Amino acid sequence: MSKPAAGHAATAEAGLDPKRIPRHVAIIMDGNGRWAKARGLPRTAGHQAGVDSIRDVVRAASDLGVEAVTLYAFSTENWLRSKAEVEFLMGLVSWGLRRETAELDKNRVRLMVSGRVEALSASVRREFERTKSRLADNDGLVLNLAFNYGARAEIVDAVNALIREGAKSVTEEDISRHLYTAGLPDPDLLIRTSGEMRISNFLLWQIAYSEIYVTSTLWPEFRRAHLVEAIADYQKRERRFGGV
Repeated sequence: MSKPAAGHAATAEAGLDPKRIPRHVAIIMDGNGRWAKARGLPRTAGHQAGVDSIRDVVRAASDLGVEAVTLYAFSTENWLRSKAEVEFLMGLVSWGLRRETAELDKNRVRLMVSGRVEALSASVRREFERTKSRLADNDGLVLNLAFNYGARAEIVDAVNALIREGAKSVTEEDISRHLYTAGLPDPDLLIRTSGEMRISNFLLWQIAYSEIYVTSTLWPEFRRAHLVEAIADYQKRERRFGGV
């Protein structure tokens, strides 16, 4: 899908209802490999290009009044990729955080990381902690990176935490309080790029009543105008949460 024309994009953004902006937008960033392959480039080039999309989308979400954005950056299944690609992705997240911290700070963004962070290398963990500390006092949008993340693993970790606390029975609220995303509202809108019709083990508990928007646009091409289109589509829907 091509980028929306500038005039159309501006009109769509002007038409958004500021009272119905989703509080939390979750995004499955898919299509980096296909974007690179179509250009005769290595997969890593697609991942690199995707960083520009992250910057544009986070800035746009902040401008539009979204409270939180969760990005599916690295799944527990992604370890099955080649060693070279995994090492590139680990280096890319560290490089991207160093490059973008000043911009994030300027826009009052706070960083959160969801996943089995303890399994990552010491250097990646240090970069996460450095960036989180730098942005800790900000009061704007929360950028939540789902990194070494799997939804089934998240639920298992939440239940095990409750067992360690001595719980004999649990409620939905108990589990929610022990998820990696504790403190964030559940996503109102889930976006998946590249046209794939899968959830891919992402936020399975939290998206129980999320609106789902799938676009054929590949992640490296996804920009502010595409986010606006997704939110405009979201605002056309009637959310009944199982009611009538």
